[in-house]
Amino acid sequence: MNFLSHYYFDRDTTDCYFTLGTVLPDLLKNADKTIILHPEKLVHSNPRVNSIIQGWNKHLLVDKYFHSSEFFLTHSHQLKKELSPAIAGSPVKPFFLGHIAIELILDNLLITNNEINVTDFYNHLANCEEDTIRTFLEFAEMKNPDVFFEFYNEFKRSRYLNTYINIDQVTYALKRICMRVWSNPFTQQHEQGMSAILATYRLSLLNTYKSIYQEISSQLV
Repeated sequence: MNFLSHYYFDRDTTDCYFTLGTVLPDLLKNADKTIILHPEKLVHSNPRVNSIIQGWNKHLLVDKYFHSSEFFLTHSHQLKKELSPAIAGSPVKPFFLGHIAIELILDNLLITNNEINVTDFYNHLANCEEDTIRTFLEFAEMKNPDVFFEFYNEFKRSRYLNTYINIDQVTYALKRICMRVWSNPFTQQHEQGMSAILATYRLSLLNTYKSIYQEISSQLV
């Protein structure tokens, strides 16, 4: 799941460090795809650091349930089939695109149906002290935390998740993710075709998308 879908499950928490932990694995991946940390079983003397670890573990559990769900398997496969003709000639693998597309569509649906407040999400991140985050990263044996903070500070400043309300921006987000692997993944024609497919697919999920959140919530209990 993507950032806002992870936030959905703990949108009522008052612990900003737990909230950060629920999205930190993906933030680190965005900062540098070579970063690999495994703090899952660590315990620190600072309760705020432990909240980050607990949030991190919640992230892993939600992703485990999501990626093994019939919902994900069905819709990622269907999007792969529908997007494949639209990206003919692109180096991007359709199965990769289908996987990411369903996650971004879900974030879009949460925003457009007022299921989450994106400003609240960013406010949580803003309330986390950098020293505590750095303590966590060093405790998890990250070699150069400054690489993360360079990305993270811009992530907070830009608040680009607000743009997911627009389906063209969902396509742009897909492009940016693909650019981590392929330097020039799509032409303008590719992007236009993808946006049309994503917009139609989004509409097809309007009445059923909440089922995956209900399913995962029941498993978490």
